[in-house]
Parts: sequence; structure tokens; C-alpha cells
Amino acid sequence: MKFLKNKKGFGIVEILVAAAVLGFMYMAILNMQGGNHDALLRIRGRDGAVDVAQQVLDELKSKGLASIPSKPDADTTFIVDPIERSWERGLGGSATVTYTPRVTVAATSDYTIENASQFETVSHIYAKQVTVRVSWNFKGTTQSIEVSSVIR
Repeated sequence: MKFLKNKKGFGIVEILVAAAVLGFMYMAILNMQGGNHDALLRIRGRDGAVDVAQQVLDELKSKGLASIPSKPDADTTFIVDPIERSWERGLGGSATVTYTPRVTVAATSDYTIENASQFETVSHIYAKQVTVRVSWNFKGTTQSIEVSSVIR
């Protein structure tokens, strides 16, 4: 019985020290999640860029081979109008990224066939090598991807 009467509870100093330790642990956990949040934003930005590159390639394929500008002996480059993608954020609100696609059409000399007759020789381009480079800004740096395809 005497043993129980002499036992004291936690003092104010012990409680303050415990609160400070818990506060530091809480801040460490928040900082770990911040790194994961940046990685998630980077992945979403890259996925949006792949989607934009595929959209540009699909539009070029639907226009047809003859409407894609090219040169027989040199690469041809042109810039497509910027495309925006938005998605909802987990904490509320939305994030919007502006993508800038640049299309490069390789020289067509490797994709040319000639047909000759006694009257004339006809040259025909049967395919074009197209590379789409999509760039976007992420936290002050320019990120980019390239997607390539042969359009027939």
C-alpha cells in the first residue's frame, strides 16, 4: 500500500517532451509523403505527355500521308499548337499541364519507290517516319518524351 502512495504521475515536463517528440515524428511522416506526391505528379505529367503524343500521331494518320510535310533529303520539323490536360487532385482542385508537341518527319528517300514505264518514271512515297517530341514544365525544369511511328 505504501508503494502505491509514493508513485507519482507524469509531470508537465515529461508531457511537453513527449509532445515535442510526437511533433517531430509527425513532421517526418509529412515530409516522406511530400516526396511521394512529387513522384505522383511527375508520373501523371508523363502519362499526359504520352497521351498527347499518341493524339498527335493519330491526327497525322487520319489526315493521310500526302498531307504530312516532308523533304526527300532532309528532316522536316514543325510545331503543333500547345495542348492542355487537366486532372483532379486528391486534396481538391485540379492540376493543369500545357504540353508542346514538336513533330519531326525523317527524310523520305528510304521510303520511296519508283515505277518506270516506256513513257515515264513515277516516284511514290509509301511511308513516312514520324517522331513526336512532347515537352512540358515540371517544377521549373523542362521534361520531354519522344514517340516514334511509321505512317503508311
